Amino acid sequence: MPRTVALIVAAGSGKRFGAPLPKQYANLAGQPVLTHTVQAFTSHPGIESICVVYAEGFEEDYRAAMQDLPQDRLLTPVVGGKTRQTSVRNGLEALAALKPDLVLIHDGARPFASEKLITDCINGLQSSQGVFAAIPVADTLRRISDGATQTIDRENLWRASTPQGFHFEAILKAHRSATGDAATDDIAVAEAAGLSVAPIEDSADNFKITTREDLQMAEAKLARQAPAMITRTGLGYDVHRFERGRPMILCGVHLADSQLGLKGHSDADVALHALTDALLGAVGAGDIGEHFPPSDDKWKGAPSHIFIAGAMEEIAKRGGTFINADITIICEVPKIDPIRGAMRTRVAELLGCREDAVNIKATTTEGLGFTGREEGVAAQAVVSVALPFEAQ
Repeated sequence: MPRTVALIVAAGSGKRFGAPLPKQYANLAGQPVLTHTVQAFTSHPGIESICVVYAEGFEEDYRAAMQDLPQDRLLTPVVGGKTRQTSVRNGLEALAALKPDLVLIHDGARPFASEKLITDCINGLQSSQGVFAAIPVADTLRRISDGATQTIDRENLWRASTPQGFHFEAILKAHRSATGDAATDDIAVAEAAGLSVAPIEDSADNFKITTREDLQMAEAKLARQAPAMITRTGLGYDVHRFERGRPMILCGVHLADSQLGLKGHSDADVALHALTDALLGAVGAGDIGEHFPPSDDKWKGAPSHIFIAGAMEEIAKRGGTFINADITIICEVPKIDPIRGAMRTRVAELLGCREDAVNIKATTTEGLGFTGREEGVAAQAVVSVALPFEAQ
């Protein structure tokens, strides 16, 4: 199978988009447009690696857009030039040391390249020196000049887009030979070098985001594709008594100055145990004792973040998405306020969410009950999870 890389060109300024940031960094369904674009290639099994060409001065925006994508598939990004042709040439030169067989060149602001289209482009290069995604022109075309109109025969006319694919050495040589930096796509560069090219039929879904209206259209498209979701709630509650000689760990934070720890088979993190039960309960996946039984020596002294990870896996198996968590710690001692911020940060890390999706509260029982007698700590947690409706 030929080694194929993708070169994503995202070095434009996006002046027509009319926003502080270029269109490739505009928010589309919670992520930058560029994230959606690159993701289409990182998820394709026929693409070995991806290189992005970005505009100088947007390093932080690029890194933010790539942070949740598989880093092992991403090559070192390349700074683009003043024209698209220069940007592509910079990218190809950076890829030369890798010596791929094929390269697919794609617009960074075109986020809807389908798996089928990418596959068709790769396969098309078995018989062509170059291929390009395109749509046959269906509308009547007219040329208007000096008030006169002329109908253009639309037969054999195609509207070109990207990806545009080539045998790597041939397109690199073509770009090195090209002059003028005026080509608006790589097919023009290939044709000028005498390479034969062929269209790969595309669909209207693979449109480029150029204006605010295009972005609205992209939002609507993703909304139509998204499965209907239902919100489910889970409740967890746990209690552990104090025990001397053990570390005190709450919400994954070690309270080094505490004279008391909590008794339990694992690390006895009562707050994370309650949270684990809440996560499992939200998706109907039983409880912590079912998944991590205290009768099993495997979990003796185990850190409770393992239980959180297991509960999150159960949510992922069901296509769910964590929304938020609210944890209440009930005790007279230790004092929670001094470490509340550290707890919130740690829980957010374990859940892979923003800190404002986690709330941690503390209360006492006014001296009543076992917590009031300072015999132990109780915790409860409530979480919300979004699940695909069809999973119900």
